[in-house]
Amino acid sequence: MFNSGLILEGGGMRGVYTAGVLEYFLENELFFPYVIGVSAGACQGSSYVARQPGRNRQVTIDYVKHRDYISYRNLFLKKELFGMDFIFDKLPNELVPFDFDSFNSAAERFLVGTTDCITGEPVYFDKNDIPEDFLKIIRASSTLPFMAPAIEFQGRTLMDGGISDPIPIRKAMTDGVQKNVIVLTKPKGYRKKKSSFSWLPRYVYKDYKGLHKALEIRYQMYNQTLDYIEELEDRNEIVVIRPSQDLKVGRVERNPDKLTRLYEVRYEDAKHSFESLKDWLGDY
Repeated sequence: MFNSGLILEGGGMRGVYTAGVLEYFLENELFFPYVIGVSAGACQGSSYVARQPGRNRQVTIDYVKHRDYISYRNLFLKKELFGMDFIFDKLPNELVPFDFDSFNSAAERFLVGTTDCITGEPVYFDKNDIPEDFLKIIRASSTLPFMAPAIEFQGRTLMDGGISDPIPIRKAMTDGVQKNVIVLTKPKGYRKKKSSFSWLPRYVYKDYKGLHKALEIRYQMYNQTLDYIEELEDRNEIVVIRPSQDLKVGRVERNPDKLTRLYEVRYEDAKHSFESLKDWLGDY
């Protein structure tokens, strides 16, 4: 049983919004005993759990123009739009060092959601269970279809956690979290539309039957989850922090000015809601 929990949505480069919220939380020493994230949310959440203020901004904005970060060159040469080795090896181990010791010793339970390509079901990993391989799991959770190859781990073939469980509120509730705070990356009222290329995964991922089924119904699951979240929010059973304005930042945005603006908006959104959030949490 956990008094409170923090749930972090993905969204590619829109995760910069989450980075702004977490930066404000870090500055004000607001931490949750339970944190769960998928894709970009897992990336941002790891620096938060490691108590590294400013790191998310460095990683997602300062290096975004680097040719190994996002480029069609990567896609052509390595079959991955995002430079996964650069993001999950060179950045954390050399350029913007990740504090593995603080992360591993942090008291929070931190979970990352992935998608099993064979079954199409979500698979969650706890940082305390696989300390040596956790970067690999965050990489798996951030591995977008068509943009990077799947990750093999413990006999499973894993990809983007946002496919099978885009906003893991039900997982948090199943784990006994009493008060959930959700960070979304789209304004209220947003709903996902069915992809015009929903047929494509059946041909690209012929061996991953679970994956292409999950991708086909992804928009439905996402929208149903948002419906559920808004019902809980209306009953004051959860708190949702979401963009106060739509700045039209895409999943693969490379404009540092637009990303900086999104980061700052998110920081201000967190600042604006902070006192009411603390009152709602009570003795978290």
